[in-house]
Order: sequence, then C-alpha cells, then structure tokens
Amino acid sequence: MKTLVTGGAGFIGSNLVDGLLQAGHQVVVVDDLSTGSRENVSKQAAFCQETILNKDGLQAIFSREKPDFVCHYAAQIDVRKSVSDPQHDAAVNIIGGLNVLQCSLKVGVRKLVYVSTGGAVYGDPAYIPVDENHPVRPLCPYGVSKHALEHYLHLHAVNDGLRYTVLRYPNVYGPRQNPKGEAGVIAIFTDKMMQGQRPTIFGDGTQTRDYTFVGDVVAANLLALEKGESEIFNIGTGVESTVLDIVETLNDLLGTHIEPILAPARVGEVYRIALSAERAKSVLGWHPKHDLKAGLKKTVDYYKSVSQ
Repeated sequence: MKTLVTGGAGFIGSNLVDGLLQAGHQVVVVDDLSTGSRENVSKQAAFCQETILNKDGLQAIFSREKPDFVCHYAAQIDVRKSVSDPQHDAAVNIIGGLNVLQCSLKVGVRKLVYVSTGGAVYGDPAYIPVDENHPVRPLCPYGVSKHALEHYLHLHAVNDGLRYTVLRYPNVYGPRQNPKGEAGVIAIFTDKMMQGQRPTIFGDGTQTRDYTFVGDVVAANLLALEKGESEIFNIGTGVESTVLDIVETLNDLLGTHIEPILAPARVGEVYRIALSAERAKSVLGWHPKHDLKAGLKKTVDYYKSVSQ
C-alpha cells in the first residue's frame, strides 16, 4: 500500500511516517517545510516539497504517486497565530485542506484520514471528559477552520463517495516536537528546564489539557486506515493534567527544583479540557499506552539524546 502524508516533515506527521514504514507501507511525504524539518523524514520515504495551497503542484504529485491512502496533517496549528491572522489560518486549513480533499478524489484514494483538533473545536466544555456528541463551539479561528473541513469531508462522502475518518487530537507531545516554536508546552518547558531556565505559564497554571503521547496517536491513525468509516473519533487519555503538573513531573524527571514564571492568560484558549476516547476504544480498538509520567520520561530521554 502507498500512503501520502501531508505535513509529514512535522512533529506528529514524521512520527506517523515512521509508523507507516514499520507497518510495510510505501510512504510519500508532502511538506512545504514552513514548520517541519527535512531531517525528520525517514530516508525510506519519498519526499516532495510543496505547499497544499498550490493545487496544481499538489495535483501533479497525487497524479504521479497515486496513493491508496492519504493522511492529512499539514495545517496551521498555532491558536495565537489563528487569532492574530485568521485569514492565513483559514487559507491553510480550509482552502489547503480542500485542495488535498479534491486531489484525493481525483485519483481515487481508498481513504483519507483527517487530523482535526479535540482541544479547540469544543470550546469551553459543558462536561469533562468531552465526547463526540458535545456541542462544537470553538473559541478561536483555528478550531473553526479545522472543524470546517470536517463538514467538507461529509459533503464529499455523500456526494462523491469519499471514504474518510476524522481523528480529533488532544495536546500531543513527544520526540521531535519543536521546543523553539510557539506551540507545544511540553517541548518548550523541557528545553528550558534542561537548561536550568524557568518556563513561563500563561495563566495561573491550574488550566488543564489532555496530554497524549505521540506514539499513541500514531497507533490510532494506523487503525483508522481500515476502521471507523465516515466517523469522528476523539483520541485522548480522558485525564486532565494541569500545566503545574507538567512542571512538577519534569522537575522530578530532571532532578531539578525550578519554579515557573506566571504571565497573563492568552485569548482564545480554553481553561479545561480532556477527551473521552470511548468511541475510539470501541470502534477502532484503540487504547492509550502511556500515562503522563511514562510519556514525559520518553520525551525527556529524547531531548537529552539530541542535546549531547
């Protein structure tokens, strides 16, 4: 089988590429390297540098490679950037996403797996853990744009027979996450604390997220290639962890006693969230294998290895 991964040079996408290769797939990566790194991409995968905003260039790749499956990871993922520049966010996540969708239809892919966001589409939750029946009411343009493509997928499934599965991810962390970026609190905090620096928490530190290890979300994506037809699945641990929990656990793993800096909370970010993955467990047969401490240990070990 041949699988094309958009955004495959990024943090989660490159980990998925490795998982697909291990599962015996031929893999084609499409990435414009605006946030990803060529070094992240396995030499066993074919690499095409292209933006999903260039429909003609994208179509040429699809027509040449004729993938059986498409995993769509390329996106504008920064909540703060979506607030400051919603037009760019919509261009990448909606227009770019439509380009991927339409190219997939044109070459007759067997299935498209779309990575959406569980952390941003639901807004402030009415109950926790949030399941897929919870109202969708995002607080930031990023949540709006990611949700919009879910509707386009359904539309093309009904009108054109497109096969798809949507995975709504939580806060994913692990090896290869960029510690110098604007998003990815665990990577940023790990990098700073390894250097003896104080991390900055935006808010009082009691805000919660569902932190899920990258290897676990990769496993969910692999299962979704063959299961979960035309369905939406939350992928998460169902456990709320505070930002202060992250600092405490990292201090424990690093043998440090670093106190965070507290700064004003940022606009557009929910205060509490955790995702119920009961549907994914039932339909996909997926279960997270890493609790927070186990995942953080693997993450810290990775950053220690690359810093040597």
